[in-house]
Amino acid sequence: MRRNKPFIDLFPVIFCAALLVCLVGFMPILSVAGQNISAAPEFISAEQLKQKLASDQAITVIDVRDTKTYINSPKIKGSIYFKLRRLPYRLTMPPLRDLPRDREVVTYCSCPHDEASINAAKIFLEAGFKHVRVLQGGWQMWLKVEGPTEARPRA
Repeated sequence: MRRNKPFIDLFPVIFCAALLVCLVGFMPILSVAGQNISAAPEFISAEQLKQKLASDQAITVIDVRDTKTYINSPKIKGSIYFKLRRLPYRLTMPPLRDLPRDREVVTYCSCPHDEASINAAKIFLEAGFKHVRVLQGGWQMWLKVEGPTEARPRA
């Protein structure tokens, strides 16, 4: 008597389907326009950034702190403030639209684990920027190393 084995007969089909789902699902993570954006952004220490700014290197510093913190405190000298949720849109407008994609960009926030600045850095990387870093320790570390600050522009 022949024993019926439907599962074993379907195993190659199920395996191929599962493999296809995995490959298609992970392709955007592996490569977007030839760039590897799955890796976490690099970090820069507050001391390193302070030295680069003091030597007038071409760096764009992006402030993505929450609005309340931004309004109630100074900012890193020369930094530009953007709300994180609006950053993808703001990349289509000056001054960000006009920034060379090989320009060094440093993002910072006041989050305890740099969450907002990491997300901002990923947005810049996805937009094609090649040299994007996160200020490690963010705003609090910048104050600790006594980095230069300035008052935010009044509206």
